[in-house]
Amino acid sequence: MREILGRRRKLLFRRGGRPTPLGAALQCATEWRWPVLPGVGLLAGGRGARRCSCPDPDCVVPGAHPFDPGLLAATTDERMVRWWWANRPDAPVVLATGGRAPCAVSLPAVAGARALAALEHFGVHTGPVVATPTRWSLLVSPYDLAELGELLHSQDWVPSSLRFHGEGGYLVLPPSEIAAGKVRWERPPGTGPAGPWLPTVTTVVDALVAASTKTPDGSRLAF
Repeated sequence: MREILGRRRKLLFRRGGRPTPLGAALQCATEWRWPVLPGVGLLAGGRGARRCSCPDPDCVVPGAHPFDPGLLAATTDERMVRWWWANRPDAPVVLATGGRAPCAVSLPAVAGARALAALEHFGVHTGPVVATPTRWSLLVSPYDLAELGELLHSQDWVPSSLRFHGEGGYLVLPPSEIAAGKVRWERPPGTGPAGPWLPTVTTVVDALVAASTKTPDGSRLAF
């Protein structure tokens, strides 16, 4: 029994207590009830480069999207999650956004760092923030397209570089690795009996728009 428990711990955690993709996927699916599935992953290319393992040679998000299984297969079933990552232990962890799962608002990495600092300056409480070398994503509570449409219509101006990950969308979660680099938590999820706390999309978008026009030096943030 000790060997079985040790084997399970090895599957869930790397040295130093860092979670593996399987450990992260199980936490999302079984503790937080976030539907997940394995991402397509990467293949070794020439001269040390890494390319997407999907059939598209011009894939614009290499390693960072669902392929087989497709997005609709996302689940919170522990047995399915274990089976997927037993076969592909290094597969990225992909969250299917929307429905009862978190949604997200993302922006370029440099602008994301500035925006997060500005939100803290204005006292806006953010939830989990996912960071890659190219983009940062602020997780928000679930919203539907009608709610998002009304929100954007009410704004005089919205940064054009914002992307919205809602119903039918997806987001790659830590500790995945994609072609752009490692995926990490810039703001890790808080622990609580009801799962990580999430702000509303209205709170985040209103704050980002306000921060872009009311920074201390009077200039807009470079979104």
